[in-house]
Formats: sequence, C-alpha cells, structure tokens
Amino acid sequence: MNGSLARLITLVLGFLAALPAYALPHEAAVPGGIALTRLGNGAERPQAWFGEKRVAVLRDRQGWVALVGLPLALEPGVHELRVVGAGAEENKSIRVAAKHYPLQRFNVPDHRKVEPPPEDMLRIEREQKRIDEIKAAFRDEPEPDTDFRLPAQGRLTGNFGLRRIINGLERNPHAGIDVAAPVGTPVHASGAGIVIETGDYFFNGNSIYLDHGQGLVTLYCHLDRIDVKPGERVAAGQRIGLSGNTGRTSGPHLHWTVLANGTAVDPRLFLRKK
Repeated sequence: MNGSLARLITLVLGFLAALPAYALPHEAAVPGGIALTRLGNGAERPQAWFGEKRVAVLRDRQGWVALVGLPLALEPGVHELRVVGAGAEENKSIRVAAKHYPLQRFNVPDHRKVEPPPEDMLRIEREQKRIDEIKAAFRDEPEPDTDFRLPAQGRLTGNFGLRRIINGLERNPHAGIDVAAPVGTPVHASGAGIVIETGDYFFNGNSIYLDHGQGLVTLYCHLDRIDVKPGERVAAGQRIGLSGNTGRTSGPHLHWTVLANGTAVDPRLFLRKK
C-alpha cells in the first residue's frame, strides 16, 4: 500500500470515527411504532416529512436515517415519506404492518376526570391547544439525545397502546407507559433536552415536557412536584421532579410518553440498549 492511499484511508476512518454515535431506537414499523428509513450518506442533512409533519433525521456510521413516528391510528399498508436534499426531492415507501393492542379496564375514583362537566371543558380545550403546539415543536438540534433511560424506578404497570375502558366508558388508547412509583419517587430526565413546558393539566396533572430536538419530545405526568422551569436545559438522568397522584389516575404512578414528529410512540423502543 502506497503512502497516499494509506493517508486517505486514515482520513476516512478518522472522519467516520468523528461522526456522532447515535443510539437509534428499535425499529417496529407498526401503528404506534418507529420506522427507520435510510436516506443516503451525503454531506448535508436532508429533510423529511411524513404527511405534514417533519421527522427527525439522524446520522450514524452508515449515513442519514429518518426516524419516523407512526401514529396509533395509522392504517397498515404502504405510506410515503417525502425527502428533500441536495436540491432534489423524492418519495420513499414505508410498509406498516398491523398490530393488535390489548384492552384494559379500570376505574378512576374521581368521576369528574372521566366525564368532565361543562365548566371543565373550557380548561380542557385551552390545555389541548397548548399540547398541540408542543407536539408541533421542531428544534434543529444537530445531535439529539435518543439513548433514553427509564425516568423512574418501579414496576411497569401500563403498556403503550392499551385500548382503555375507564369507569365503563371507552376512552383514548394509552399514549405512554406507566411506572408504579410511590408519591415522592425521584423522576429523572430520560435524555438531555430543554424544558419546553411545565404545568398542572386537567387529565395529566403536574406535567413536564422536554424537547430533545429534531421533533423528539418526552412527557412526564401525574407528578407531585416539578423541579425545573421552561427554558431550562437538563442533562440525561438529571432529577426533574417527584412522582405523584395528580390528574386522572387510579393510584400513584409516573406516566411517561415519547413523541416523535408529533405522535406518541412506544417508549420501550427508545430505552437504552444494554
């Protein structure tokens, strides 16, 4: 091997080693899951949209990858991802398989949280408008933290996607996972990010939203105490509050949601690989 070729190989290997080592989530191309779509290895980060929602584009050692959150209500079949990069536009196909989610029945002691009276509806509508704004957030973080950890110690009691019957009434599917944690259990940031919102919500109780960049947002609900403020930058594993029993609950626990391109996806797909 001549000297020039050896130097070139050294430079290429050095370049690859310098690329961010993203911990991509587990792929599950089903409603409520994640599709990982390869977008090539050009020098510039392409942009991609699933429907009207811009999706995260990350780079690993093989090139650019679109991380696409698939809504729970998405019909199985082939769907299109629109990609723009290097002055060109193309569509890539995502094949989504069917998935069955079990039915869960439980009762909530506070019937008002299940069948809100008219005087609560204005608050609920106002809060939903703010939640929709949070879901639409997209911050061009070049190296978002996607290597998430479970935010609290405890037994997992409520799986993502469960079709729910609450007090005998059909309600929205479960949009996260639950950790059985006594009131006062420390809650930690699942990854590095910026606090985008905190507050007391009718259904979610005391809540924290963290923006991890590239359309990835995590939500921590039913807290007893909030220890961070909007605009604050937090590190992965930093304590952000204490678990509680606020909002619509059947008992003390932490509810944790992961949002990708504005849609709730199974948080287990993001949990750190051991």
